[in-house]
Amino acid sequence: MAVVSWKEICLLTGLVVGCYWNSLFCGFVFDDVSAILDNKDLRPTTPIKNLFLNDFWGTPMSEERSHKSYRPLTVLTFRLNYLFSELNSSSYHLLNVVLHAVVCVLFLHFCRLLLDRRTSLVATLLFAVHPIHTEAVTGVVGRAELLSSIFLLAAFLAYTKSKGADHSIVWTPIISTVFLVAIATLCKEQGITVIGICCIYEVFVAQGVLRGKDGFPSAVLQTLLKLIVLIISTLLLVIVRVQVIQSQLPVFTRFDNPAAVSATPTRQMTFNYLLPVNGWLLLNPSELCCDWTMGTIPLVESLLDPRNLATLAFYVLLSFLGYHSLCYSHTSSKIVTMALSLIVLPFIPASNLFFPVGFVVAERVLYVPSMGFCVLVAHGLKLLSLRGSLKKMSWLLLGVLLTTHAVKTFNRNWDWESEYTLFTSALKVNRNNAKLWNNVGHALENQNSYERALRYFLQATRVQPDDIGAHMNVGRTYKNLNRSREAEEAYLIAKSLMPQIIPGKKYATRVAPNHLNVYINLANLIRANDSRLEEADQLYRQAISMRPDFKQAYIRELLLKMNKPSEAKDAYLRALDLDHTNADLWYNLAIVNIEMKDPPEALKNFNRALELNPWHKLALFNSALLMQESGEPKLRPEAKHRFLTYVKEEPEDANGYFNLGMLAMDANENEEAERWMQKAIRLQPGFRSALFNLALLYSQSKHELDALPVLEELLLYHPEHVKGLILKGDILMNHRKDTRGAKACFERILNMDPSNVQAKHNLCVVYFEERELERAERCLLETLEMAPQEEYIRRHLAIVRNKMVAMSAAGQPIAPTEGGSASDKQQKQQDEAEEGGGVASGAGEGARKEKNLRKSSSAENVSNQGHSQSKKLDVGQPDKRTKSKSTKEIKDIEKKRAAALKRLEEIERILSSD
Repeated sequence: MAVVSWKEICLLTGLVVGCYWNSLFCGFVFDDVSAILDNKDLRPTTPIKNLFLNDFWGTPMSEERSHKSYRPLTVLTFRLNYLFSELNSSSYHLLNVVLHAVVCVLFLHFCRLLLDRRTSLVATLLFAVHPIHTEAVTGVVGRAELLSSIFLLAAFLAYTKSKGADHSIVWTPIISTVFLVAIATLCKEQGITVIGICCIYEVFVAQGVLRGKDGFPSAVLQTLLKLIVLIISTLLLVIVRVQVIQSQLPVFTRFDNPAAVSATPTRQMTFNYLLPVNGWLLLNPSELCCDWTMGTIPLVESLLDPRNLATLAFYVLLSFLGYHSLCYSHTSSKIVTMALSLIVLPFIPASNLFFPVGFVVAERVLYVPSMGFCVLVAHGLKLLSLRGSLKKMSWLLLGVLLTTHAVKTFNRNWDWESEYTLFTSALKVNRNNAKLWNNVGHALENQNSYERALRYFLQATRVQPDDIGAHMNVGRTYKNLNRSREAEEAYLIAKSLMPQIIPGKKYATRVAPNHLNVYINLANLIRANDSRLEEADQLYRQAISMRPDFKQAYIRELLLKMNKPSEAKDAYLRALDLDHTNADLWYNLAIVNIEMKDPPEALKNFNRALELNPWHKLALFNSALLMQESGEPKLRPEAKHRFLTYVKEEPEDANGYFNLGMLAMDANENEEAERWMQKAIRLQPGFRSALFNLALLYSQSKHELDALPVLEELLLYHPEHVKGLILKGDILMNHRKDTRGAKACFERILNMDPSNVQAKHNLCVVYFEERELERAERCLLETLEMAPQEEYIRRHLAIVRNKMVAMSAAGQPIAPTEGGSASDKQQKQQDEAEEGGGVASGAGEGARKEKNLRKSSSAENVSNQGHSQSKKLDVGQPDKRTKSKSTKEIKDIEKKRAAALKRLEEIERILSSD
């Protein structure tokens, strides 16, 4: 075997980088979303062992909905990417480009076993730039192909060294081969096919069966021994693989692979026709498409279909090449034999000929078969160049091939820049695939361009009228556009396309889990009408009856809305039996615990959610809030840590900063509280609770005048904020001596709520301050009628009447005269001096801190992927406090009440001072 030089390695690496450098600017698209963005196995908090228990997409292999694609080593490389760069897509694409360059170098080593130095380099150059590889290299999930190919080639190259100089068996390379095959299989299933390639190499190349003088190799026993070892190792790997998938094939729908559910002979004719389609893609990769499912390739339903001629021509060509490789003994036959083994064997698992797969055509599965194709093309160009008259033409043809393929590959990479560019480019090739129309709609939907997305979803329903997912997409988009009636109609159409319920019939193998989401989405839509709650609940139950392991149907706050917290708790516990590693389920169970007035259990379940997902934002927020509401000082540090983690994850959410401010207020850390409150207000101008509590903070820290501009801003956004008006009136009267302004505040409250005792009483105090004793008396009488149980009102009324009697006895006028006499002014100044700068209005008792609690108890409107997520569920106004009060809160209230009573006693002392 000729050595690969550094110049050749640099040439190949430079060519690969030149063709694929623009892939570094592409994002996560198509299958990358499920394999990378939504795959929890990438997160450092997920145990490594989960990679060997779950499929490629992070679904447990034990679940029926699992794809059964077992590629833990590929997922491990994704996890390493995440460890170094989290979800920075450039690092993932960069590693793919590096791996493609490694494959090219190994492929050059492979070619050197069969071809001369120049021809092997030509084959490798063609492989490096072939446009069919863009899906495997530029699509991040294509890494499974790249890794599997590396170990496949390494296993084969190791096996070629199993023959010693004296023609004896060298066992170390064979053991290495078996080990590398196992590694290749753990990267992607097709890796096991290299054992077949090794067998063909051993029989037809290394030993030359059917080519010796007697038709038999010179070392038959050695050959048989090697083959037995390879076959036994293959069987063991297959047995392990079957055990891993628990002897179950994945469930695919007729939309994924229409021919797979077609009758004979349509199924066979269609699957055989797909072989020349794949061959044509290798020969002429001018029209590439990321998705060939659904109606991309119509079924071949008749023997008279002209496409059967393509199938016949393909088999004739394949037979000719096979005959050439088996019946001749020259070097060319060995090259053709190995090229055919590379084309055929790695493609068999994806051919649909022996078992159905979840796609019709997939360009990425042609990555390894293209190696054999490139060997054939390079060998053909060499044979062409040996004819003197065609030598220049062969070199010209090679130059054209390399140039056009490199340009096509470079331009094709840009299609993978985003989901929108990828799917719109696919629609240029094929407009009969409803999935492509749906995916363009999804891309526009992610950009909040709902009107444009709706047009694509509607077109999908026209292309494939029985596509349940397309009608679901239409319904969801109508809902986003607040067109509920049209949304319900679309969901009902999708529901009508579902299999009819037959008692005792198992649906797990007939219904795709994402299609069951139609029941969830329809229920989520109609539950907005309180009169249809039972109808919505029946839809959830119907989904469960069709597939009991459909955990999304258990995730609903509808039962809470129907005031059935116990049933809601039971539903979440059943869902946790199906998936106890789902952080959202533990989180929503905690919300149910809060509704059932069980904060300790709620906190325990919040903590379980955070053990599974330390960055579960809602669990961080609400668990911290629960700790804060408990009033336990020992829990404050952890609550603060969780709020800080939350704001790191959600830096634009003002609620996080607001609650950090509330924590600081509880700990009497006023400067820190002020900083957090101001941050919250900057992020959310008009933040009701933050503005009020900041004003209250200033008031309590003896900076009452600083509170006034904050209260002005609060009342600008929320002119009916009663507590803000009371606090403002209190400050104006006691610190600004602005009785007119204070009166306006209290009168505004009474205009909104004539039964507000506190505002009415404070208004009475204002009348007293203005020396309108008769008006103050009438006011207190009216207040006493509103709250006859309040003793302090009776005392104040008595004080005002005594004051009136004393003034009458002294010959002083009870009602103030215009401008006031000198004696009146002197008397008021004396009263104010005795009162310490003003009469307390009692507003401080009502000016308590306002808090907010954001809750969630269900999954959001489920998308077609069917992933369960937690939903925010507001409970009342943003400044509403939780109903249950901790011991500390009760003590604080009692302290405030005692302080208020003390102030009332001071009022009585001042009022009776004359």
